[in-house]
Amino acid sequence: MIMITRCLKLCLLSIIVLTSGCDTSEPEDVTLSNYNADAMLAKSLPEIADLLQKGDLSAEQLVKSYLQRIESVNYAGPELRAVISINPRALERAKELDELLSQGQTVGPLHGVPILVKDNIDTKGMATTVGALALKNNQPERDNPAIAELKKQGAIILGKTNLSQWANFRSEDSMSGWSALGGQVKNPHVLDRNPCGSSSGSGVATAASLAAGSIGTETNGSIICPSNVNGIVGFKPTVGLVSQQYIVPISDTQDTAGPMTKTVKGAAMMLNAMAEGEHKEDYLQGLTTDSLQGVRIGVVSYATGSYQPIKDRFEDALLALLDAGAILIDIDENPVTLDGLGRKAYALLQYEFKDGLNKYLESTDPTQVEVRSLAQLIAFNEAHADKELTLFNQSILEKSEARGPLSDADYLTWREEIRVAMQDNGIDKMLTDNNVSALVAPSGVFAGTRDVVNGDVWPSWPGIGGVAARAGYPHATVPAGQFRNMPIGISFISGKYQDANVLAYAYAYEQSSQLRVAPKYLETAASDPDVAKLLQPITNK
Repeated sequence: MIMITRCLKLCLLSIIVLTSGCDTSEPEDVTLSNYNADAMLAKSLPEIADLLQKGDLSAEQLVKSYLQRIESVNYAGPELRAVISINPRALERAKELDELLSQGQTVGPLHGVPILVKDNIDTKGMATTVGALALKNNQPERDNPAIAELKKQGAIILGKTNLSQWANFRSEDSMSGWSALGGQVKNPHVLDRNPCGSSSGSGVATAASLAAGSIGTETNGSIICPSNVNGIVGFKPTVGLVSQQYIVPISDTQDTAGPMTKTVKGAAMMLNAMAEGEHKEDYLQGLTTDSLQGVRIGVVSYATGSYQPIKDRFEDALLALLDAGAILIDIDENPVTLDGLGRKAYALLQYEFKDGLNKYLESTDPTQVEVRSLAQLIAFNEAHADKELTLFNQSILEKSEARGPLSDADYLTWREEIRVAMQDNGIDKMLTDNNVSALVAPSGVFAGTRDVVNGDVWPSWPGIGGVAARAGYPHATVPAGQFRNMPIGISFISGKYQDANVLAYAYAYEQSSQLRVAPKYLETAASDPDVAKLLQPITNK
């Protein structure tokens, strides 16, 4: 009966068209600014890489064009604040790569492709600050292994992206996208909307064409959420597939870096460079339009939420999955049961954050970084409260400092309980019990407005991104349309090291749907003329 009901609903969705009459007069005082990228910079990473490989595009000119765009929309114009710093060697490296190409040599498939990196990932020659005053002078002479591999394949590190300070693990009253050093990141679709954290700068930079692609990091939603609300593709790999070394940490069990791009193919190209170890695959190989043909996909209907515009777009996405040949299986019951799940999962992060951050700070150059521990960081922030603690406090740092070592019995017990709940009794159970290859659900919500009074205020969250994050399993989000100029995505989730399959399914859906839209840089949601005129009074004039 469930499958029949869904089938009928999908059929109805495909034939019903609602129309309404409305006043076509233009509202007063509504102006739209055009900050759109030019045709070249608006291209996807695979398109740019192809032009560079053929010699139809100069890496030097491309870097110059991106730098000019960063100047005009990141620091000026709408002041997106998505980029926090520029690599001083980017242009020099572009010239070197152009010279190699002129001699018939290419470094790799990413030869000359400019990439932005989240500012919690160590990148030689650039500061790693997490947006915090305490790490302002942190200039590590080392590359995270994924950064090193991207460079080996020819990528140019263009700069660093702004982020929610300390990867949004500083305060329970935080504002996503704000850091003391970088300021407030803005959503390019509607500028007063939340860009989501913590990889807010990476999501905005990719959507606004400030680089061919970017790298974000995720502990719980920090790749998926900013990709969702900024209308791009985000991919969170299986934890461990991409090295965590030399990344300012939160959680050993949940942290991972991942690509954020305009297309699934771009994400796969980046992951081919970033992934390591025995489970690494060629993530481009399975990207075909028929990769969903005959594949059983679990529709996580218990997690679609109650907001009808999100449900409508998710149903439209299901139609695109059917068009791509998928067999949809309804999953209407949540198998995850664990008493005190939220409390235990939060405590787990606090334990791991304290341990990991202390080790990271100890590894930095003491002539550059004076804080050598979490306790010293808390004291530093208190001493610089006028810059660090005016907008919101450091409650998470303080709670983490109060935790004991990773040998604590509570930590060891809760870590195993969460693993079993999220993996064995969560995603693995849904996949096995329903005989499906992947799960789909809404990726999140439409972004609310930024709020300096209340901090982040989000509607009730649909989807199962938190389960995928705590399980450490692969998760891709792909654009699934928009509502009043705000994007929304659909999530593809599967089991451990099923990264290639997740990307393949996401690609087939993307090719069937083609729902990514360019940002409009509206000041507010009401700035859209079609919305603004509805806010005007009806008169007899």
